[in-house]
Amino acid sequence: MNTTLTFRQGDITEQAVDAVVNAANSSLLGGGGVDGAIHRRGGPDILDECRALRAAKYRRGLPIGAAVATTAGRLPARWVIHTVGPRFTPEEDRSELLASCYRESLRVADALGARTVAFPAVSAGIYGWPMEDAARIAVETVRAAETSVEEVRFVLFDEKAYEAFARQIR
Repeated sequence: MNTTLTFRQGDITEQAVDAVVNAANSSLLGGGGVDGAIHRRGGPDILDECRALRAAKYRRGLPIGAAVATTAGRLPARWVIHTVGPRFTPEEDRSELLASCYRESLRVADALGARTVAFPAVSAGIYGWPMEDAARIAVETVRAAETSVEEVRFVLFDEKAYEAFARQIR
């Protein structure tokens, strides 16, 4: 794989990349955390395209582990790739669904021709996935992916998340 992995602590909505990945909910209509921040900063064009996707293809919402792209509106990126992470539960191993978020997002990025993609820590916020495990799954999945993306940038909101992801390459 010729993809470079980089790690930054900061705000994913400020990343000047081809595509920003949104840790969306299945409704695609905005929410809290990364999803809310992307919709607020990106403006109404993102929501308009999400509504059109819901009306045309995803009437029941975007499935967990799937990904779909929209405009990035006012973000410094070209596109937003929305993916729905699984909620963590100790009763059921949902790791494959989380890995699918990264694989499917990269597949969509390749279809768009994106060379740089910024990811948040999918499912590690309000969906409760333990940060160390989320980081392991994210980095292992991206490393194993066959993609034309040249740089995958993990943009982590706080120091704890940044450290968890950075430990994956040590």
